[in-house]
Amino acid sequence: MAGVRFEGLSKTYPGRGENQPVEVIRQLDLTIQDGEFLVLVGPSGCGKSTLLRLLAGLDSPTDGEIRIGDRPITDLRPAQRDVAMVFQSYALYPHLSVRDNLSFGLRRSRARTNLQQLQDQLHRRTRGLPQPLRIPSQRESKIERRVNDVAAALELDHLLDRRPKELSGGQKQRVALGRAMARQPAVFLMDEPLSNLDAKLRASTRARIVGLQRQLGTTTLYVTHDQVEAMTMGHRIAVLNQGRLQQLGTPMELYRWPSNLFVAQFIGSPPMNVLPVQVGAGSTLILGDKRLTPEGPIAAALPSLEGNTLTAGIRPEHLQVAPATNRNLPAEVSHSEVLGNEQLVTCRLLDGDHLVQVRAEPSLSLNPGCRIHLAADPQGWRLFDADGEAISLPEPPPSRGPEPALPPL
Repeated sequence: MAGVRFEGLSKTYPGRGENQPVEVIRQLDLTIQDGEFLVLVGPSGCGKSTLLRLLAGLDSPTDGEIRIGDRPITDLRPAQRDVAMVFQSYALYPHLSVRDNLSFGLRRSRARTNLQQLQDQLHRRTRGLPQPLRIPSQRESKIERRVNDVAAALELDHLLDRRPKELSGGQKQRVALGRAMARQPAVFLMDEPLSNLDAKLRASTRARIVGLQRQLGTTTLYVTHDQVEAMTMGHRIAVLNQGRLQQLGTPMELYRWPSNLFVAQFIGSPPMNVLPVQVGAGSTLILGDKRLTPEGPIAAALPSLEGNTLTAGIRPEHLQVAPATNRNLPAEVSHSEVLGNEQLVTCRLLDGDHLVQVRAEPSLSLNPGCRIHLAADPQGWRLFDADGEAISLPEPPPSRGPEPALPPL
């Protein structure tokens, strides 16, 4: 096993005709620890899949270096890099059985003489015959044992003789995972492997991938657009935008303390509410006619910012429907979505005419057009400057509540 390092990595595609060249990756420095499960997220076109292709050797970087462990691999052919990639489209060989799809990479991992190839072929053709009639092959026997182990781990034992067209979407995805696992590579690369599955199957397969990565301890880079996958699967999340790394940290670090407005509104579903505020006297925030009093690390940073106009962010769960008081924010309900265990309410603040989303109890009866009041959690505010960067705090923010149990490295 080995970690991965991207050092000053850049990738630029030449422009077509009179168009300017397209910078997809821009001076990226990123280190993935040995055995880590790193999730890459970002909008379409931000460079996530390109980064996997550069690591796999399917594309060449314009500048910079890629290392697996201490070994530079930038100039190596894909077959020499010891990585395995699981594609979004599965990329199974339709004419091969599940057994042969799983063993495809193993059979091509080492050069063979013509005599060895003939012996291996005869072994495969005679493996269904009685023992005295079988042609022995030590190499093929090892491959068969590895394939059987992987098939058992992924519950594919009863499907080994089927063709891909005879499999469901979830079974095809497991075969694609198994083909990567069978090679025992130094690094797994997964490019949105669950995007073609339905919601229920996606949840079960997500748990299976996390369990297998924990069991194998293989360094894994996982690309996704799905917020649930990003928050629940990885040790850390790397957020990319326009080819640049925006923030790297644990899921809850990014959720609680985003480094800029882009991360604040990209991580979380629904995203963080953002409101224009002015910093008032006495470490307060002025929103319309209301004066709000933050608490915690944010409050300590306010005295030096008095008089500045900032952007304040607050998560939907940090706003609560509350009685009418001078301190609470009056709002008008636009619409609500009851999700069973909670209700997402979209409402318009009467101070400033801003739309915000609120997590509320599903039992509340909130019709469009009705008036409510919102109480803001004093410790839930996050502040961003005119450039969208998070306001630096005098001291590191404390952990708020227990962190989720992540797979151990």
